[in-house]
Amino acid sequence: MNRREAVGLLGAAALDSQAQAWARPRTALKGSVAPSPRFSVKLRQAVCRWPFERIPLPDLCRAAAGMGLAAIDLLGPDDWGRVRDYGLVCSMGYPAIRRDFIATGFNDRANHALLVGELESAIPLAARHAVPNLIAMFGNRRGRSDAEATDNCVAGLARIKGLAEANGVTVCLELLNSKVDHPDYQGDHTAFGVAVVRAVDSPRVKLLFDIYHMQIMEGDIIRTIRDAHEHIGHFHTGGVPGRHELDDTQELNYHAIAGAIAATGFAGYVAHEFVPTRDPLTSLRDAVRTCAV
Repeated sequence: MNRREAVGLLGAAALDSQAQAWARPRTALKGSVAPSPRFSVKLRQAVCRWPFERIPLPDLCRAAAGMGLAAIDLLGPDDWGRVRDYGLVCSMGYPAIRRDFIATGFNDRANHALLVGELESAIPLAARHAVPNLIAMFGNRRGRSDAEATDNCVAGLARIKGLAEANGVTVCLELLNSKVDHPDYQGDHTAFGVAVVRAVDSPRVKLLFDIYHMQIMEGDIIRTIRDAHEHIGHFHTGGVPGRHELDDTQELNYHAIAGAIAATGFAGYVAHEFVPTRDPLTSLRDAVRTCAV
């Protein structure tokens, strides 16, 4: 399953006979967790919900808090309050759940009424639930030039940036690869995203820099992060190739990447978005250690 499929299934029950084997023992109050190890004081790490959706959300929250994570990423509004019971926040929220969420972006002015309306409803709600970021998409190209798409994106985001600024919520536009996972997606290079964000000129409109996706499209990850860091509000991880564990089966040095992110003074979240191929919580714990700097 990829994220496009997972978005359509958010909110559905993911109960499985194996889930209890992944859960931590329930011996205290709902929000109680074991003391969190201090893996890193420089980076706040999180975990994306969809690759771990077979684990019931309460069990994932307990496990995440127990291994020192600060947040759960990519949750719909119905779950924003639930994670706070476990001392966590939703670090990146969906303003709405739609199956066409990725393809329908700000690069098409025909989408602006829908997208702006969703964000106008979601931004104040996110602020009330201490959700710092809401995800948005550039959308599929469908024949548009980058110049036209940039103008369209800037016009649409200008309609929402004031509300985002007033509520202290950042709208993060995600960079995705168009080579493997999302054919025809327009926001598939950092330079395009930076051009949009720079033109919008708001501290509350940033990029979601997905390391997995940008390694596929352009590589040169550490240099790119250093050069573009002022325009980046959030990071996602994932092993390349395959979007699996951050281990020696893939080509990126995630410990070095984490160090480069920390060196920029980044104060947001680095959220793990890999699809585990073995025990999911063991893989997640290993990723947290790998990105501890």
